[in-house]
Amino acid sequence: MTDPHIPTSPVDATTGNPPAVEMLDVWKRFPGVVANAGANLRVRRGSVHAVLGENGAGKSTLMNVLSGVYRPDEGEVRIDGTPHHFRTPAAALDAGVGMVHQEFRLVPSFTVAENVVLGACDRIVRRSAVESAVGALADRFGLATEPDRPVWQLSMGERQRVEILKALWRDARILVLDEPTAVLTPGEADELGAVLRHMADDGRTVVFISHKLHEVTGFCDEATVLRGGRTVAASLSVADTDATELASLMVGASPVVTERPPDREVGEVLLEVQDLRCPDDRGLAALDGLNLTVRSGEIVGIAGVAGNGQREMAQTIAGLRPVESGSVHLCGEDRTDATPRQRFADGLGYIPEDRIGVGLAPRLSVTDNAVLRTYGRHRRGPFLDAAGAIDHCRDLVDRFGVRTGPLDEPIAGLSGGNLQRLLVGRELVDGPRVVVAAQPTRGLDVQGVKAIQDLLVSEREAGAAVLLVSEDLDELLTLADRLLVMHAGRIVAEFDPTTAERHVIGEAMIGHSSSASPASGDQGSSR
Repeated sequence: MTDPHIPTSPVDATTGNPPAVEMLDVWKRFPGVVANAGANLRVRRGSVHAVLGENGAGKSTLMNVLSGVYRPDEGEVRIDGTPHHFRTPAAALDAGVGMVHQEFRLVPSFTVAENVVLGACDRIVRRSAVESAVGALADRFGLATEPDRPVWQLSMGERQRVEILKALWRDARILVLDEPTAVLTPGEADELGAVLRHMADDGRTVVFISHKLHEVTGFCDEATVLRGGRTVAASLSVADTDATELASLMVGASPVVTERPPDREVGEVLLEVQDLRCPDDRGLAALDGLNLTVRSGEIVGIAGVAGNGQREMAQTIAGLRPVESGSVHLCGEDRTDATPRQRFADGLGYIPEDRIGVGLAPRLSVTDNAVLRTYGRHRRGPFLDAAGAIDHCRDLVDRFGVRTGPLDEPIAGLSGGNLQRLLVGRELVDGPRVVVAAQPTRGLDVQGVKAIQDLLVSEREAGAAVLLVSEDLDELLTLADRLLVMHAGRIVAEFDPTTAERHVIGEAMIGHSSSASPASGDQGSSR
């Protein structure tokens, strides 16, 4: 049955033309999970339309149906009034539908330009010509990149730009973006919003999945809200709906927000980085004499534009990247040369920014991923104690609110938010003394963000030293006891989050440190 919120007329009352996108009574089921339960969507041509909902609400699944990744079990997809039954993403693209996925779909060994044009060139072209064309496209839309760089050398933010460029290169009339600003700075997100607005003004249609309600209210025309796989509100006028109302529709109740944790006395230094230098994947300097300390009972936030050493810093502290010079001390001990396993045994919890490529193994089951850090604890001789592992997994899933199907099924079917909950829960379940969290709330809904943020605050209250790397400035200003800014592999400024001005922080992030509060003498010591 068609959702009562959605008019049944196939004609857009605003333009007199069929809507660009109609999805009618769409059902999609996976083993143990109903992702879409009669979901509906109607998008006007030439608009920016937001699709909202909690993690697991069915947003990404519905968009994967629209873009040809999944075939619906029931229901119908219409493009410009014409029914379509997409069997592949290529078929959807032929109909004018292109999608930028939340999880990257790039060939690491290929360059930026090669990834952008892969499958989109019907003739042999010169490498230089392709790189020049991709560079011009990137400049046109303000997506800074280097066309000749291999993708494996890029930060997560830079890889996201490549995914966006892929869709722009194919000139899709209907562009679907799944959390496109998750790895962008506030300024970059604003620039992308302007780009999407310009695309809509030129007649393209943009479907925008986001958990950042200020972005939705900032540059979207209409919004559709999903909950439990169903459409609970359709084609709401964003101009007539505030963020609080949208959030309430998403969760089915008044949403809760994370409040700034109360001040507390800090204890001993548990993480100390001294004059750290290490190369990036190209052999160039990623960290250039980095210094910072994190004490027991505090959260130190790291802000910065993607690609300024944040990823390498987190990896080096976790023991995943070799040190050229300098040192890393954990809990008073020099662990510069220690293996990741040894650092974890010392009490380090590490939440990587790349949950699929580094944090989790998509082909393994939920249970296997839950015990990756604690296999030794669940062994009987050379074999895994299956019952003990399942009990551990079930406890983790329950404690951290992971929505999942059978525990013995691969994690590939879980939503991005539930993957993140599983990863964070695995790293925090044993109460680490030092937590390095890189983009821990990226791609989560409002409830999921609060859940993860509350967990980090709980670790702080329990006396852990928390190093929080985030590209969400609001998150850093809310959670951090001290805020450090990284630029070109160094700490260039330190701020008090309770008094800092956003524009001054932003200037420090792009290297205009003259107007920023200078970093203290040891670049990150406790106040």
